[in-house]
Amino acid sequence: MMLLETLGIDLPIIQAPMAGVSTPAMAAAVSNAGALGSIGVGAVDSEGARGMIAAVRERAARPLNVNVFCHQPAKVERTVEAGWLEHLRPHFARFDAKPPLALKETYKSFVDDDAMLAALIADKPRIVSFHFGLPSDERIRALREAGIVLLATATNIAEGRAAAKAGMHAVVAQGYEAGGHRGVFDPDVQDDCLTTLALTRLLARGLDLPIIAAGGIMDGAGIAAALRLGASAAQLGTAFVPCTESDADAGYREALAGDAANHTVMTRAISGRPARCLRNWFTVLGEAVPPRQIPAYPIAYDAGKALNAAAKTAHETGYGAQWAGQGAPLARERPAAQLVALLAREIKLHA
Repeated sequence: MMLLETLGIDLPIIQAPMAGVSTPAMAAAVSNAGALGSIGVGAVDSEGARGMIAAVRERAARPLNVNVFCHQPAKVERTVEAGWLEHLRPHFARFDAKPPLALKETYKSFVDDDAMLAALIADKPRIVSFHFGLPSDERIRALREAGIVLLATATNIAEGRAAAKAGMHAVVAQGYEAGGHRGVFDPDVQDDCLTTLALTRLLARGLDLPIIAAGGIMDGAGIAAALRLGASAAQLGTAFVPCTESDADAGYREALAGDAANHTVMTRAISGRPARCLRNWFTVLGEAVPPRQIPAYPIAYDAGKALNAAAKTAHETGYGAQWAGQGAPLARERPAAQLVALLAREIKLHA
């Protein structure tokens, strides 16, 4: 709790910065309730990020976490991309649509986004967090000199040590149970698939930094367990997806509330990087495809978004990026502030 208390955050609860789902209204509601609200800006440009930060600040004058993606810029492989589009063609045809003629890199990485760096330094959110790796030492130094607290996701001990050496103030221990994108620095290296329980304990014992447990944690009992393992806080993502302030669409909410919540899978098919999702039509179409036949992140996302858009015109919602962790059946629909209050009561009950 020491880091959060220093930042003026009352509860050991962090709402995960889920790009495309978390909203300024959600982040503000969470922060006003005494936890740490977050927004993900990996899918927007610098002006979009500044607009989101401003929207949070209109609603809350408390600390905010802004998350950026630090993936290596995609390597264009036209043969792979053409093959992937051909693989998707029958699925587009289901909805009387055709795949794009070519794919593009939809999201710019923070590692070479000077405009985003300038925006963050200008707006000075209290916390900036990194996913998919770390930016350069120069960018880290610039953010630290601006008085910004830095977090980074780690999925194994080596990544945690790299984050500590780079000057992070805390490390997010992302277990294999977590919904959404794996934070692995290199998606093509063997993944040890460490669970939240094991990774949190290993990092708490191995690093002299606050550890934030993430992955499969849905209620106060899970948060209390993470704290007993040595975590300073827990980060919850799937738990906030059904909140009223979430941008999750009706199909996503319906799937999360149904049997699909019991069947999450890790897939590269949607975006090009491993990510845990509710099993749906898109994850099924990717099950028999070797990773090397799927375009790199985020180029693959261009095809995924196009297919989802075509499907939704026919009222088919099973091609969306319905990110969810293995604790998905425990999701509860209510306003974000009410969820935070409930989590706080449950933490005390299980302390």
